[in-house]
Amino acid sequence: MNESNTSQDKILYQIKRLGPLSVKSLAENLDISTMGIRQHLEQLSEKELITALPEESQARGRPVKPWKLTEKGHARFPDAHAQITSDLIRSVREVLGEPALEKIIEKRTTETYEQYQLSMEKHHSLLDKAEELVRLRSSEGYMAEVIEEDDGDLLFLEHHCPICIAAKTCQGFCQSELEVFQKLFTGVASVTRVDHILQGARRCSYRISKII
Repeated sequence: MNESNTSQDKILYQIKRLGPLSVKSLAENLDISTMGIRQHLEQLSEKELITALPEESQARGRPVKPWKLTEKGHARFPDAHAQITSDLIRSVREVLGEPALEKIIEKRTTETYEQYQLSMEKHHSLLDKAEELVRLRSSEGYMAEVIEEDDGDLLFLEHHCPICIAAKTCQGFCQSELEVFQKLFTGVASVTRVDHILQGARRCSYRISKII
């Protein structure tokens, strides 16, 4: 991979993780000149991987033009075995029925919880537990991170969903993931979903509130 492609991949990753970004923001984040960023953005736009949003007024200075990923740009981030998984879900539903699919999801939920719990039980503070969950989910392709809020809550973010197509075919997968998160923090914190990719958000996010 040449240097130009590497820089462009970094730009796509930044926009995927942080949402629409201006030339200036990208230049600061990646330590690349604004001229270099503009050249990369032009090439990415020609490839139909990004598109410009309307200019935004600033308190000072000229308006800025944010750039966001197109559907083709989002597709650059893998959806693990998407079509095969989607086809299998449809086959199970058609051949064995909805109850069988629910049992499969229930089994997956249990196995996922047990795997995460085994890793997270070694940590004691709420933040340490959340950071371990970030590590686990990121290793599975969710591009996760956790942010400490001023009020003491944690915001758990997933910037990518590697099972998005499967989740669209069967939304029980999304519900099972929320249940896993809630169970992992039972007695320690409450977990609520704030943003949902399947509802049109650019990422999934969860608020983790410590139980006092």
